[in-house]
Amino acid sequence: MKIFYTDHYVLPLPPGHRFPMRKYGDLRERVTRATWLGSDMLHEPHAASDAELARAHCADYVRRVQSGELDAKAMRRIGFPWTPDMVERSRRSAGATLEACFVALHEGCGVNLAGGTHHAFRDFGEGFCIFNDSIVAARALQANGRVRRVAIIDCDVHQGNGTAVIARNDPSIFTFSMHGANNFPFQKEASDLDIELQDGTSDAVYLQALVRGMAETLERAEPNFVIYLAGADPHEGDRLGRLKLTKDGLAERDEFVLTTLRRKNIPVAVTMAGGYGREIADSVDIHFRTVETAAEIFA
Repeated sequence: MKIFYTDHYVLPLPPGHRFPMRKYGDLRERVTRATWLGSDMLHEPHAASDAELARAHCADYVRRVQSGELDAKAMRRIGFPWTPDMVERSRRSAGATLEACFVALHEGCGVNLAGGTHHAFRDFGEGFCIFNDSIVAARALQANGRVRRVAIIDCDVHQGNGTAVIARNDPSIFTFSMHGANNFPFQKEASDLDIELQDGTSDAVYLQALVRGMAETLERAEPNFVIYLAGADPHEGDRLGRLKLTKDGLAERDEFVLTTLRRKNIPVAVTMAGGYGREIADSVDIHFRTVETAAEIFA
């Protein structure tokens, strides 16, 4: 298994903004100290090219992001001010998921320590998402001829609305999103499968829904490959989550998803997606356990 990071490209935030960017650097530091980390496991990814991004986004949007020509309204919708580092990080985050996918074809699993930018649409970004790494990576796999059908299993607490819209008329990409019913985005889109959860959902109810959703996804999609968004934001301590999962419940979620895919011999790329803990250390702990679980299952 190989792990890809992008945290050294800094995303600037408006004054007073509380997006927990520090978690990415803290997560890489935790992974670096892990006893199971091999000497050739941690890598910096390439920056996704215009051609790779164009499989998910219109060329004019990619150009305007690159050149800083998005207007103030578009940048407010994204949530970050424009800088060259913002562009480079966004490209490399998409590249990290893409590289994790190609690693998974050979080793069963690859991991991006960021990614899961599922609110990015074909021609605009929102919710801290600029390029939709899942769609970019899925279509790169398909263009390479290695994979025909991809399932995107999205367990971030927010619906993957951009992913749903971009893949809406593409039967080769199946989108499954399990998210809070009353959470952002407040105008939901139609994924191939949506499971909406009520505020305060506990471990037991969540895991029952996940078992049902996984079974339906694998039956309907018959995927050759899975991209798994393992959000930390369903945690009970998340500022934006509204659900009540414990850290152990989230670890059980990851173990179930990854063990199921390993047993069915379906390669998987794992991305971290959201995590906005009142204590940043909680989000880092959850993300780290996701990576550790993947390393154990695909050892």
